[in-house]
Amino acid sequence: QKIDVEIIYEDEYLAVVNKPKGLVVHPAPGNYENTLVNALLYKFEGGLSSINGIIRPGIVHRLDKDTSGLLVVAKNDEAHIKLSSALKTHEIKRIYYALVEGCMKENSGIINAPIGRHPKNRLKMAVVNNGKYAITSFEVIKRYKDYTFLKLHLKTGRTHQIRVHLSYIGYPIVGDELYGREKNPFDVKGQVLHAGEIEFVHPIYNKLMIFK
Repeated sequence: QKIDVEIIYEDEYLAVVNKPKGLVVHPAPGNYENTLVNALLYKFEGGLSSINGIIRPGIVHRLDKDTSGLLVVAKNDEAHIKLSSALKTHEIKRIYYALVEGCMKENSGIINAPIGRHPKNRLKMAVVNNGKYAITSFEVIKRYKDYTFLKLHLKTGRTHQIRVHLSYIGYPIVGDELYGREKNPFDVKGQVLHAGEIEFVHPIYNKLMIFK
């Protein structure tokens, strides 16, 4: 589908896109249209890797629907395999920015808490004893009276990780109706979370790539 998506960088092996808030990354049951994959298939004339099949071509990692920001996609299978391997070994560095509820006292910290499916609500993830290892580090950029602007680094990439971890320590993301408050004074819908930086070694050219 012809959907306007900002391409930050592109070569014959991969592309880095700036996903807008509100756009689902790939088709899923009940939602086969108006996704980032639909947009990229149109933009690149079908030229995406086939590793994840016809539903998720080119998708190496995901962002939630209402999380905006940088996403790397693979345009062929060789690039996809190498990027996926780099993701698993934590060689792809991802920096996020978020506005959270509450004025955080600490200047920085590390949240080390396992994440798994919520025991009662299947739509949610939660910090659970038998969950998967998950680490998020954070630092304060600016404090406001009732809010804090944070820079966050993902060591692991669990589903909803940043959202779950920040809610767990008592600072849910503004606009996050699933893990925080239903309403906020800014009338923002969806979490104020942005993937602002991504850094990785190019899978073919072996060059360090940094995008902000």
